[in-house]
Amino acid sequence: MIEIKKYKLDNGLRLIVHQDKTTPLAAVNVLYDVGAKDEDENKTGFAHLFEHLMFGGSKNIPSYDAPLQNVGGDNNAWTSNDLTNYYLTLPASNIETGLWLESDRMLELNFSQESLDIQKKVVVEEFKQRYLNQPYGDVPLLLKPLAYKKHPYKWPTIGADVKHIEDATLEEVKSFFYAHYAPNNAVISITGNVEPDDVFEKVKKWFGDIPSRDVKVRNLPVEPKQTEMRELTVERDVPTDVLQMVFHMCSRTDDEYYIIDLLSDVLSNGTSSRLIQRLVMQKKLFTDLHAYISGDVEQGLFTFAGHVSEGVNIKDAEKAIWKEIEEIKNNLVDAYELQKVKNKVESSLTFSEINFLNKAMTLGQFELLGKAEDINEEVDKYRMVTAEQIQECAQKILIETNCSKLYYLSKDKKAKNVKTK
Repeated sequence: MIEIKKYKLDNGLRLIVHQDKTTPLAAVNVLYDVGAKDEDENKTGFAHLFEHLMFGGSKNIPSYDAPLQNVGGDNNAWTSNDLTNYYLTLPASNIETGLWLESDRMLELNFSQESLDIQKKVVVEEFKQRYLNQPYGDVPLLLKPLAYKKHPYKWPTIGADVKHIEDATLEEVKSFFYAHYAPNNAVISITGNVEPDDVFEKVKKWFGDIPSRDVKVRNLPVEPKQTEMRELTVERDVPTDVLQMVFHMCSRTDDEYYIIDLLSDVLSNGTSSRLIQRLVMQKKLFTDLHAYISGDVEQGLFTFAGHVSEGVNIKDAEKAIWKEIEEIKNNLVDAYELQKVKNKVESSLTFSEINFLNKAMTLGQFELLGKAEDINEEVDKYRMVTAEQIQECAQKILIETNCSKLYYLSKDKKAKNVKTK
């Protein structure tokens, strides 16, 4: 049981505090309810750009890293489709330094053309290195718009087109900041060797004067139900063929999420799982093969992804996956196999709660999804899943009319007899 105390400032900022006396450190996690899904489809990549801009200096502090490092702190950030997360760790006795830094950049960044130009170059270079010049790097750029036609999940966090970042103006960046970066659009979660009420007073001191803002109201287009198989075939200079198949599934906040998560674990969590045992180790159709879920806040994707073995036709590899799908749709998972994956999930969740930084990030996400206290109910939600529920979910979502597949073929191989639709 993770014990927490919750507070809310007059400007709408939510604060979650968990005391952990096993460490001399503290973690400060600032979660903003803005992600790639909140972008204009003609100006994508802004949420990720801000992850970089937030380290380029704020209104009163030209350097973010130096003051933090001077008190023994460290920091980083990440962006997803749904949110942007900033975190730091430092000795608990120096927590006010972290609060000072985070409050100033929540108040206002150092908006200058020079800072923007520097960070744009960094992001553009990252886009080229990770997505355009790396083997298989463009898979998300191909697969997401194949699976999504309306919803903004149709572009990856880095953006749909590098030109959107190259063309970003200072006024557009300022507008994005004030539409999303606000105390009433953020959750701060603090864990470590701290006194909750003392932390609240310190947070109120540093963040209380920041005005709430008119946060842009989220009005996302609904993705229409997919009614036919979608296919795309590309050829690239890569060593082996890759097969990816994605199926639309429920949102992270849906009760069905836990069932589908266990379904993916039965298929490919660990070397004893079905796909690894049968299609990788026994039949040797793939060198690696995984089934996993996106975990998106909105309706996400269930993915099969694997590298096809040398000499194996990608169509034959695909047929083998469909055979495994039919197996799990037609026959109940036995009690031992289901308990095994439940034990793995429980173990993973338990170990993740040992690290104070992990707890800070997870508590912030749960508060954003509903309420932070729900973190203590996660294990029970997995324990309650039945074999019948897993079968029903497989029958509902793992169907051809709900599937989008990508044949990512190696130019060096002879498997070029697949037509693109």
